[in-house]
Amino acid sequence: MNNNIRAALPEDASRIAEIIVVNYRMNFYPFFRNDKYYFGELNVMDMAAGYSEGSEYLKNTFVYDDGIIKGIIRINGTEVQKLFIEPQFQSQGIGAGLLKFAVDEHGADNLWVLEYNRRGIAFYQRNGFVLSGEKMIEDEWVPLLKMVRTR
Repeated sequence: MNNNIRAALPEDASRIAEIIVVNYRMNFYPFFRNDKYYFGELNVMDMAAGYSEGSEYLKNTFVYDDGIIKGIIRINGTEVQKLFIEPQFQSQGIGAGLLKFAVDEHGADNLWVLEYNRRGIAFYQRNGFVLSGEKMIEDEWVPLLKMVRTR
């Protein structure tokens, strides 16, 4: 699976943005029900602009690409900042492969997960991460829990 993981390129920006926006809407909207944000401010065009050539986001992003970009991971130092798989391709080992890549190739050992995201927490636990007990509120209303790698 590792041979399908590569550094993101500027031409991947719209696909990366599409995957992120779809996942935010599917996974986070049900908890926050903020129509203005999730269906107005959050959009593919603006998100893609953040992944333009030379951007920090692009430099730290890797994609799972087997001819179609099916997932992305963004790593900053040893922190996994984003890990999203296109919903139609979830539960096929792509997320686990991207996370293993981050751990093995970049020493990733920590991340923040939405407190309400039980599926995400369980996924990270299956892949060697545990809840550290740390919690923070992002953007004044998003409760995040820190997870750290133990093995």
